[in-house]
Amino acid sequence: MGSQHQEFDYPRYRRLLAEAGDETKRLALIELLVRERAMERLAAAQAADRAAATAIIAGKVVRAAGA
Repeated sequence: MGSQHQEFDYPRYRRLLAEAGDETKRLALIELLVRERAMERLAAAQAADRAAATAIIAGKVVRAAGA
């Protein structure tokens, strides 16, 4: 969980929030945060898929070696 927070650029978000003086800029900031979080979740899902595929292949290799 800690590594997820390291990916966030808090100084950048603070600066963008300070610059968001009107509704349009605040909505753009919210959209940016949502988009970046979605990209983070997609990357995590892809990593989990790769790990699962690796585990399946490793299981097949181990079973074949033991047979």
